[in-house]
Amino acid sequence: MSASESAGGEITSLGNDVLLAFIPLAENPEWTEKLAKKFKGLQIRWVKSITPEHTIVKPDDLPAETWDGVTLLYTFLPPRIELIPKVRFVQLTSAGADKWPGHPKYQDESVVFCTSNGSHAPQIAEWVIGAWLSHEHGFRRYAENMKTAHWESPFASNARDSTAQRVGILGYGAIGRQCARLASALGMEIYAYTRSERSSPKSRKDDSYCVPGTGDPDGLLPSKWFHGAAREAVNDFLAQDLDLLIISLPLTEETRHIISHEQLALLGKKKAFVANIARGGHINQDALIQALESGQIRGAALDVTDPEPLPADHPLWKAPNLLLTPHVSWKTDSLGKRLLDILEQNLEKLATGQPLINVVNRKLHY
Repeated sequence: MSASESAGGEITSLGNDVLLAFIPLAENPEWTEKLAKKFKGLQIRWVKSITPEHTIVKPDDLPAETWDGVTLLYTFLPPRIELIPKVRFVQLTSAGADKWPGHPKYQDESVVFCTSNGSHAPQIAEWVIGAWLSHEHGFRRYAENMKTAHWESPFASNARDSTAQRVGILGYGAIGRQCARLASALGMEIYAYTRSERSSPKSRKDDSYCVPGTGDPDGLLPSKWFHGAAREAVNDFLAQDLDLLIISLPLTEETRHIISHEQLALLGKKKAFVANIARGGHINQDALIQALESGQIRGAALDVTDPEPLPADHPLWKAPNLLLTPHVSWKTDSLGKRLLDILEQNLEKLATGQPLINVVNRKLHY
């Protein structure tokens, strides 16, 4: 752990606060020094939440003095309430807050929670479109051929380009919007699904953190919008002859197993490809395995499973036409800069009484 305390600075309203950055990044001394100068009196502590062996550091693993007096917290995992009695602001490194419901601090409406939604969108969208293109052009087949030095006849396999294929994006937030941007560049038709209706141009705008030059800030890319919380509304969306379904919505009790036997049957009309980069609980995995084994859908790509890590004997490992990665789509060397940028923006807004970005809706948990 390292600590820094300002002797100067421009903003004084955080002068009695202690910030703990408990995040999967090594400390950035330049950023820490800049923050200390900007916020007079703010004490900054930084603990990397990943060990040299690439395992997660739990909140209880930290020395008690690390938590002493902390009022501002940047974290992913929820610490016990006994460790953070004075915390009044929580910035999450994740795009959702599904780890926090039930926590006393989360239930305290006076404590502000914000996510890092938007910081993960560019890299996750690339993972999605990369998996899609790999499947449509048979890259995995050719990778296997390389192992045996087999030069396959170019007439022995088929490939499909993306032009005029239809992508349905289930959850049109920051990640979904960047997926739409990339898919649009490939000539795909975009259908968007949101929980609430987005009937006006104003309602279709994105108010979350956005990396410049990315996403769909004004909501102009979808040719058709769908909405609703009921399964009937979701089914109507899935019945739109989709070639690619991207699952990019938060996990709540409402969205758990939002894709199951009935929904996969609807996607079977065009033998859609299913990409899930949200949470493993969105898909009934037994139903997905059946759909893959029977050829009901053309393939799938999962960066998330239920549970995680996925047991070695789980049948998903052997499902055909499936790409499975260990929850890594969020990773990029650029993430650290974005996470610190969101935190700095929100600290300044908190200090000056401005509306914060990515404030969590406590009912929807995102």
